[in-house]
Amino acid sequence: MPKMKTKSGAKKRFKMTASGKVKAGVAGKRHGMIKRTPKQIRQNRGMDVLADADARIVKKYMPYAR
Repeated sequence: MPKMKTKSGAKKRFKMTASGKVKAGVAGKRHGMIKRTPKQIRQNRGMDVLADADARIVKKYMPYAR
């Protein structure tokens, strides 16, 4: 049986935590910052943990990141 392939787009966009949760960058930071409040800009820094339903999909794309 050959090895399963990891989706190359997923490995660039997501990271796994030690407990098996999936981290991803927060949406809405690319452009249009003038219309966002300073609080929104602050809270969207860094990465965020995905919801369980989304994490299940990402884990299928990354079979060895567990």
